[in-house]
Order: sequence, then structure tokens, then C-alpha cells
Amino acid sequence: MTAIAHDPARQRFTTEADGQAAYLEYERADGLMTITHTIVPPDIGGRGIAGDLVRTALEYARAEGVKVTPRCSYADGWMRKHPEYDALRA
Repeated sequence: MTAIAHDPARQRFTTEADGQAAYLEYERADGLMTITHTIVPPDIGGRGIAGDLVRTALEYARAEGVKVTPRCSYADGWMRKHPEYDALRA
């Protein structure tokens, strides 16, 4: 798994590969975490980085006891493929 940093002030999880940044952005309010974007540059795509970002965000939500709304289509599709995270879905 890729090393991922969490920046709560910016509501973002970030990682880097080959000098390029990838990130997941979210909004948090009223016990809900809304995943808004998952961005991985094409040059570093296909390595599972986006999935690692989503998994890390979901594990954070689980630890915080908040529900998740995956407004980002990638995060929504990833969650559908990983039913072990169904209980987090808002």
C-alpha cells in the first residue's frame, strides 16, 4: 500500500509517486464525511493508488465513527466492489 498523509485542515488525503501528487478530498459536517474527489494523474494511474486513497479515507471515517457519502464516482464504485465498507455508507 502507498504511504498516505492526512491533512485534516485541508480535508485531504495525499500521496506521491514518481514525483506526482495524487489526492482524495472530502467535506466533513454533522457526523458525515462526503468524498468529493479522487485525483490520480494519468502518468501514475493503474497502480491502485486511488483505491488506497479511498480505503484510507474509509478507515479514517470508521475510526471517527462517521458515515460516508461517496459523491465522487470512483469512490462510489470502489465502495460497491468492497462490501466490507457497506456499514459506513450514509
